[in-house]
Amino acid sequence: MGRITTACIDKIMDAIRIEEVVGDFVTLKKSGSSFRGLSPFTNEKTPSFYVVPSKQIFKDFSSGKGGSAVSFLMEHEQMSYPEALRWIAEKYQIEIEEEEQSQEQMDAQSERESLIAVTAFAAKQFTEWLWEHDRGKAIGLTYFRNRGFTDEIIKSFMLGYALESRGALHDAAIKSGFVKTYLVKSGLCIDRENGSPVDRFWGRVMFPIHNMGGRIIGFGGRVLHSQAKTAKYLNSPESDIYHKSKVLYGLYQAKQAIAKKDRCLIVEGYTDVLAMHQAGVQHVVSSSGTALGLDQIRLIKRLTNNVTLLFDGDAAGLRASFRGIDLLLAEGLLVRAVPLPEGADPDSLAQSMDAEALQAYLTEHEQDFMVFKSDILLVEAGDDPIERAEAKRIWH
Repeated sequence: MGRITTACIDKIMDAIRIEEVVGDFVTLKKSGSSFRGLSPFTNEKTPSFYVVPSKQIFKDFSSGKGGSAVSFLMEHEQMSYPEALRWIAEKYQIEIEEEEQSQEQMDAQSERESLIAVTAFAAKQFTEWLWEHDRGKAIGLTYFRNRGFTDEIIKSFMLGYALESRGALHDAAIKSGFVKTYLVKSGLCIDRENGSPVDRFWGRVMFPIHNMGGRIIGFGGRVLHSQAKTAKYLNSPESDIYHKSKVLYGLYQAKQAIAKKDRCLIVEGYTDVLAMHQAGVQHVVSSSGTALGLDQIRLIKRLTNNVTLLFDGDAAGLRASFRGIDLLLAEGLLVRAVPLPEGADPDSLAQSMDAEALQAYLTEHEQDFMVFKSDILLVEAGDDPIERAEAKRIWH
């Protein structure tokens, strides 16, 4: 990856419309000749974040931050200067022109850029194996199609397959010029004591995880064979670019729909998100099977204050979903819930009806979360008068 030419940088700068760049991350509303929204840097309730198109600047009065579209990306998405330029070039379909770099310059590229690059390579490799490798087609692609997912959805979410060989990705990456250091630091490979790294993901269908700006920063992988000692789902470990508590699966694909609908649906798993999208319900994200954290909630709050939780129909799933709800309420979000039929999950529900019927179901069964929680606790309380009184107390 060479240095972007001065002429290309000028072309990128000329194309920028700051309200469009910032608007990909912050819900903006027209305010005179400017745009206004809630600060993406602080947890404010009254908008004090301004974008001024005539000056091509933003100003956040709650945090004191301000600057250009490029500096916004560098601050908000922790991009380097070249990363921000490339992101904007991709948005405006500008072809990058590069100058040759010396070996010393290439060695000086930031660690973050190297991690982003090797992760993007892995995503591309997993995708190629899914569509072009005999094992990928026979196992991975067959699995997704048998689950009812269309090729369009499979491609849209860049789903892939990690081959069964524990060195397949490592060898492909090394052959393409990547170094072992970043394969290990990104979590794609595990360094063994004998110095021979092995792939973290093998024999799994792969779900790339994007940050809000669209960069792939990690993966979730689902094993397709039954092994008692193997976790069904495996995620990338924490790294300089991937922090599980700060991302939501599907948010990149859903952010425009969330802002437009002024509502975010939250489901549990990767395939729940895929099924909902395929059914035409696109304002949906996944907590990846864990309780929502504060950073994740604040990501949602940038786009909407309205959240609807889709709960699995079994009692254990309902109970597990209560975790993190207090944080949603504490952050001032309006929380509603849609209970699903016994034995159903968002994936199976979405695949059992068309888009119109699904939307009608969600609207018809949506209820205030506190009422929903109280109803569940009343059922669990049975005839116990103390527990029934406690359940009723929740929403009084």
